[in-house]
Amino acid sequence: MKRAVFLFSAAAMLALPAAAAAPQFDTPAPIAYLVDVNSGAVLYSKNADVAFPPASLAKMMETELAFQLIDSGQLQLNHMCTVNPATWQQWHGPAAGSTMFLSPNEQVSVENLLHGIITLSGNDAAIVLAECVGGNVQTYVQQENELAHKLGLTGSYFGTPNGWPDNDVTHVTARDLAKLALATITQHPKLYKQFYSQPNFSWGKTMQGAAITQENRNPILGHVPGADGLKTGHTDEAGYGFVGSAEQNGHRLIEVLAKMSSWDQRVQESTKLMQWGFGAWQDKPLFKAGQKVADANVQMGSSSTVPLVAPRDLAVTIPAGLLGGKFQAKVHYNGPIAAPIAKGQHVADLVVLTGDTQPQTVPLVAGEDVGKAGFFTRAWTGLKNLL
Repeated sequence: MKRAVFLFSAAAMLALPAAAAAPQFDTPAPIAYLVDVNSGAVLYSKNADVAFPPASLAKMMETELAFQLIDSGQLQLNHMCTVNPATWQQWHGPAAGSTMFLSPNEQVSVENLLHGIITLSGNDAAIVLAECVGGNVQTYVQQENELAHKLGLTGSYFGTPNGWPDNDVTHVTARDLAKLALATITQHPKLYKQFYSQPNFSWGKTMQGAAITQENRNPILGHVPGADGLKTGHTDEAGYGFVGSAEQNGHRLIEVLAKMSSWDQRVQESTKLMQWGFGAWQDKPLFKAGQKVADANVQMGSSSTVPLVAPRDLAVTIPAGLLGGKFQAKVHYNGPIAAPIAKGQHVADLVVLTGDTQPQTVPLVAGEDVGKAGFFTRAWTGLKNLL
């Protein structure tokens, strides 16, 4: 049964009229999406569920899977991979697109391959990592799609780890890419910080023996305060795309833009959208990370309830310039929640209604473990239900 627990309503004096419209924005980018991480509020949406070829944006999925394996202890950053000569033959030279400048039979660590994928967008690095970790590209891509399903990427499918054109077999949506970026940022904060904000990376040597250093193509890195990710993509069929994120004073935004016509347009529109997001909107704090929000009923558990806590700092997003605003908060969950429940498990959602924007939904997690009820508790519960 879907349960809704009413928490509170709040109202404060407004600097602007209570019926003030949400801030407006427009972009020539055919696909654009902007979401506030702390509140879950969608600040801008244009064709967010239209499928498109991702080009190198697909490498975000390969990286997310690698991060999952690393954080679970199944893969080590110092694990060495060998560059298969056949792979090198296929993925070197101008026709192979962006490259890390790997060499045949070269030994490269997972850590350096990730730098090559994220900072340099190396197509060769993406294939080498997939072959090394998955045994072959097909197995690795299958694992990517299994993870994509778990993450709720309902409009996306991956046929290649590097996003190379494959007759639209590989496709994504802006909404899904924002979910993917959110998972990487929130579930792997140390790895995200280590890899996604590097301004450049050096690998390989020129014919004269000089080190090859390539710049990160991220158009907002170093230009928008707080920018620290994520990934660009470009092919003739996909156009110019970008998934970006920045954090200012604890306020984090994720943007997705796709199918733009030029490098310059990608730079301009990604910068404008992110600057508008920080300038036109503000966060009103609700709960700090780890703070208890409510209790949820538990079915057949060692405890009859489980505390619901904020997995990160949670906020409601309102137009900038408003001192406050009217809003309501409710907890939604399918309950009672069946035991066992693991601490940190996503078991409920906090839904905030502001009246001026779409409902803002953020996850709540279990604050403690709840095991299954013992025999006598189950028997007593069964008897009560029978009576």
